[in-house]
Amino acid sequence: MADIGTDIPILDPRDRGGPAQPLLIARDLKKHFPVKGARGKSVQAVDGVSFDVQKGETLGIVGESGCGKSTLARLMLHLVVPDAGELVFDGDAVNAPDGIRVDALRRQVQMVFQDSYASLNPRMPIRDSVAFGPFIQGKKRPAAREVARDTLRKVGLDPELFGPRYPHELSGGQKQRVNIARALATGPRMVILDEPVSALDKSVEAQVLNLLRALKRQFNLTYVFISHDLSVVRYISDRVLVMYLGRVVELGPVDAIFDEPQHPYTRALLGSRPSMDPARRIDEAPITGDPPNPIDPPPGCRFHTRCPFAEPVCRTRDPALGYWQGGKTHAAACHMLDPRSGHTRLHDA
Repeated sequence: MADIGTDIPILDPRDRGGPAQPLLIARDLKKHFPVKGARGKSVQAVDGVSFDVQKGETLGIVGESGCGKSTLARLMLHLVVPDAGELVFDGDAVNAPDGIRVDALRRQVQMVFQDSYASLNPRMPIRDSVAFGPFIQGKKRPAAREVARDTLRKVGLDPELFGPRYPHELSGGQKQRVNIARALATGPRMVILDEPVSALDKSVEAQVLNLLRALKRQFNLTYVFISHDLSVVRYISDRVLVMYLGRVVELGPVDAIFDEPQHPYTRALLGSRPSMDPARRIDEAPITGDPPNPIDPPPGCRFHTRCPFAEPVCRTRDPALGYWQGGKTHAAACHMLDPRSGHTRLHDA
């Protein structure tokens, strides 16, 4: 954790592998939800997702509604048990015989949900909601409440004024600050933020985003930030992971993703952003059609049903997430980037 009052991080005694070791490694995560009456078929919410989260970074996750972002967040915290795949936290396999147990993982990883009101107990004062985590982790009630008071101050809420209040007495932005305080009260190393500002108006959204950036520096945190708002993701993220229909289609540094997107789906997402320049009006939709049914996704590249560059190889062969020529940090899953695919528009993505 950082020394309070400075932005200079000190060594966290829980850091086992040093700064070069990823804090979280996900390998081939899968989660399929069975559908009743569908003859044994399942919704393929997350289907073979792999990525790393480096210590101290903010990894943004974007994609259309229903692409599997929130399910992936819950898999990282084992709120949903994966059907297959592996999670490694700071060198220890999660829920493995010789690894880290789920309860120990949750002491170091916390989550902030989208619905700030539903995340809070309506019958519990704010101070008790924030103190609950430290209390169940072994602190005495007075010590837990002192942690709650200190954490509320750090998120910009006066504990004497807001501590005795109930959730219905707070605005949306204040409730989300409480949820952030509740996540930080247990001293986590990583925080997963699932659409944390989507329900807020823009002025409050900016305040919460700036608060998150300040807290990240102060406590030397690592973030996984999930959002459908591309402008928010660019503002807060270091790297971006783009999901489509349960799979990763592109992963890279934030500037590379926004300035040189390689996958047609990423380009379509960025092209759908509203512009303040009247000379850049969108006359045609950058992406057409609806995503395929996740119960019965198409073979090959899952984006080929909506891709203007689709060829027979796209309909028959699943593209691998390969590194683009820009280096070993920017990867995309597209046959137009693979010289072995035979696609006629090689490197035209």
